[in-house]
Amino acid sequence: MLTIIKADGSAERRQLDAMRSRAAQKNADIELTVQTVMENVRQQGFSAVERYSRQFDHEVPYEIPKDALEAAAKRVPAELLAALQRSADHIRAYQSRLRDEIQFGEVSWDSPVGGKVGRIVRPLRRVGVYVPGGRAAYPSSVLMNVLPAKAAGVDEVVMVTPPTNYLNDAVLAAAWVSGVDRAIAVGGVQAVAALTYGAGFIPRVDKLVGPGNAYVAAAKRLAYGILDIDMVAGPSEVLVIADGGANPKYVAADLLSQAEHDPLASAVLLTTSLELAEAVDQEMIRQTGYLSRSEIMEASLRDYGCAVVCGTLEECARLADEVAPEHLEIVTEDPRAVLPLLHNAGAIFLGANTPEPLGDYMAGPDHVLPTSGTARFFSPLSVDAFIKKTSILEFGREDLFKVKDEIITLAQSEELTAHANSIQVRFEEEKKP
Repeated sequence: MLTIIKADGSAERRQLDAMRSRAAQKNADIELTVQTVMENVRQQGFSAVERYSRQFDHEVPYEIPKDALEAAAKRVPAELLAALQRSADHIRAYQSRLRDEIQFGEVSWDSPVGGKVGRIVRPLRRVGVYVPGGRAAYPSSVLMNVLPAKAAGVDEVVMVTPPTNYLNDAVLAAAWVSGVDRAIAVGGVQAVAALTYGAGFIPRVDKLVGPGNAYVAAAKRLAYGILDIDMVAGPSEVLVIADGGANPKYVAADLLSQAEHDPLASAVLLTTSLELAEAVDQEMIRQTGYLSRSEIMEASLRDYGCAVVCGTLEECARLADEVAPEHLEIVTEDPRAVLPLLHNAGAIFLGANTPEPLGDYMAGPDHVLPTSGTARFFSPLSVDAFIKKTSILEFGREDLFKVKDEIITLAQSEELTAHANSIQVRFEEEKKP
């Protein structure tokens, strides 16, 4: 089930390159369809949104009343509601701690040349959260996308979800627990377009977050620049660094926990022990036999799963940094000793008792993470993603006088004479006899 490779400098890289390439798979038909829908919604507004909703979801968009969210929360099993509320408490606590480290409002200081400079930090005004339907309707993702925005102080959080989700009580209960301001039954590209441009009762938002299928991801890419987005998420992935003392049962279970998401998901083991790799492979075969998504896991592991046996943990860390995985587990005798060797990962899980699903549901840090190697430059979703900064400059006449000549020189070097003139006119009278 798990391809085992002995690292030789090339074999492991061929396998990891194949894993990375899966995110580059594009469908020209998807792109064309998305461009058409986006443009029609931009031009025609809500009538286009309604038409596409009838075509794709067989339902017209509608707003889900708040009391329907509360009613759904009362219908779900008590243990599920309690789990949602506890998860929400942990996410709020984590995001609130991050928020408290941000200095909201105005801060300014004296410039070295005189005058004052600074910035204002404010939350975004309105944010959209896309919640998929079908197999990918995850209530935990509602919490993870809504609560950081709430912690940041966003005025209005608008959740959109395909009309079929009106019957998904767990999703609606999560919306109630997390404090969604408006919930609208509309999905697909038309939902992204409506939130991008504003359409009828569906408002335009400043930022759109949340996962979706290939069409939704393509629509978010097109919308970026008109609004902000979190990231264009690729297939899920986990990478485990383990030494010979790791429990193969635990490692196998953690690799399978991501392989079950999607046939394109990847699960990679980097280890210093061939014996562990072989034992993990056998455990994955055994555990897959009693898990519900065995066909998905088998396809994922066949195409994008592997175990690479390295000479040292340092070599494991170097390979992990090249992959820059979404989830990275360190299951070694001393995980903290390996941590300084790692620079690129969405989230790092330290120790045998910190499995990836802990981060998905309950620990507090967000499970919306960069994928497909983008952890090299992207960060997890957090309260930081829902704030914006505005620079402030305040100079008096004497302060401006101290730097006027340099500004004029720079402006003239760029042949921007109006820039230079803007400075010159303020001091023309001083040239007069």
